[in-house]
Amino acid sequence: MTYSTITGLGFYVPENVVTNQDLTHYMDTSDEWIRERTGIEQRRYFTYGKDTNASMAAAASRMAIERAGLQPQDIELIVFATITPDYFFPGSGFLMQRELGLEGIGVIDIRNQCSGFVYAVSIADQFIKTGMYKTVLVVGSEIQSTWINKTTQGRGVAVIFGDGAGAAVLQATPDSEHRILSTHLHADGRYAEDLYVRDPGSSRPSRSATKEMVDEGGFDVVMNGNAVFKHATVRFAEVINEALKANGYGPEDLALLVPHQANIRISDYVRQQLKLPPEKVINNIQRFGNTTAASIPIALTEAWEQGRIHPGDVICLAAFGSGFTWASALIKW
Repeated sequence: MTYSTITGLGFYVPENVVTNQDLTHYMDTSDEWIRERTGIEQRRYFTYGKDTNASMAAAASRMAIERAGLQPQDIELIVFATITPDYFFPGSGFLMQRELGLEGIGVIDIRNQCSGFVYAVSIADQFIKTGMYKTVLVVGSEIQSTWINKTTQGRGVAVIFGDGAGAAVLQATPDSEHRILSTHLHADGRYAEDLYVRDPGSSRPSRSATKEMVDEGGFDVVMNGNAVFKHATVRFAEVINEALKANGYGPEDLALLVPHQANIRISDYVRQQLKLPPEKVINNIQRFGNTTAASIPIALTEAWEQGRIHPGDVICLAAFGSGFTWASALIKW
C-alpha cells in the first residue's frame, strides 16, 4: 500500500498589519467590541503592487518545498484552494504555477471556502494513494481585504477577515503508521445563502457589475451569524469525532487540534465539548484574523515551527464554512 504524508509546510502573510484600532477610522467599532466577539486583535492586508493571491501562494509554496528537501520541479500536481482569485478565471493556481516555473503539470482549482484546504488535502491524498502522483503541492491563499465592506454597515463581517497563504507538500510513503490516516468531507447546500456573496454571478441579467448590484449590496458578504455559529459548533465536533472514531481514537489521544480560524468563541466551544486542554488547540486568529482557505495551513505551519508537533503525534485538521461545508483530516505525524 502507498500512503501520503506531509513533508513540508510554509506560509506567507503580508507585511501590512491592521489593528482593531486602525479599523475605527473606517467604521463605528472598538478594539473591545472586536475582541469580545471574535478574539481578533489584528490581521494582515495585502499591499497593492507587491502582493497578489498567486504571489503569496508562491512564497508559501517555496517555503514548504524547501522544507521538504525538494526543488519546485519535483512537484507533480497542484491543488489550490481559494475564494478570492486574482482573476474571475483562470484560477490563481495557474498563475502560481507559472510563477514557480512548473508549466505542464496539472492544477486543480477548488472553491470550498473555509474548508478548502482540508478538501485539497483529501484530493491530494487520494491521488497519491492511487499511485497516480508521488508529490503534490496543496495551497490555500486569500486576499479578502479588497472585497469586505469597511463601513459601519459591514463591520460584522469586515472585522473578521484577513489576507495570507499557506502550503503543504504531500508525498508518497510506504509507512502505514506515520501518514494521513483519513479525511472526511461533508456539505449541505440548503444553507448556502446563510453565508455567501451573491455577485458577480453568471445568472444575472448583466455581464458586468452595475450600480444597482453595488447599491443593493450584491458584492457584500451576507452572513447569518447565529446560523453559522449554531451549525459550526455542531459540525466541528461531529467531523472531529468522525475522524477519531474511524481510526480507533478518542479526543484524549489528540496531541493537537488545528481548527479553521473562524472565531475564537467557536474554537473554545469545540475545545470544551471535546474536553481538550487549551494547549492542545492552536489559535492564531488573534494575529491573523480569518484567512479562510489559508487559515489551517498557516496555523499548522506555526505549530510545527513552535515545536508543538512531534513524531507519533495524532493531529486533527478541522474546518467549517460557507456552503455549508465541513471537513476533517486525521494525521499521524
